[in-house]
Amino acid sequence: MNRAMSAFAILLAIGGVACDAHAEMLISEQETALPAAAGGSLTFRGVTRGPKVDMVSPAAEAGVVKSPVDLKMKFQSFGGATIDPNSVKVTYLKTPLVDLTTRLKNYIKPGGIEMSTAEMPAGEHPIRVDIKDSEGRTGGATFTLKVTK
Repeated sequence: MNRAMSAFAILLAIGGVACDAHAEMLISEQETALPAAAGGSLTFRGVTRGPKVDMVSPAAEAGVVKSPVDLKMKFQSFGGATIDPNSVKVTYLKTPLVDLTTRLKNYIKPGGIEMSTAEMPAGEHPIRVDIKDSEGRTGGATFTLKVTK
């Protein structure tokens, strides 16, 4: 029985080395192969100050990062408003657009998004994040993640 248990433990260990048990697929190989979304500005302007999305990790100056990615975004609201986590929409900018919101649902909080093990293929990944505050003001940002394996 001890030999069987040892063999099972070795198989588990080998499986753990071959596949990161904690990493979660954010973007698939098939989605990466889709054509880029049509160009155009997604900048919004208005009189009121809408909420902001800032990329914390990976930092812009990091350049190319290795997958899995430590993905962290910070939400900022103004004038006493709060961010509604249910209003957050994350989109992979491909044709057709790919909604990543459900994949990130467990990582979206009022203060931002924190997913420390976002698995994605090598390449450039343009992602749009849209948010809304408790006053109904909208905001967002577009980021391009450059990933290597």
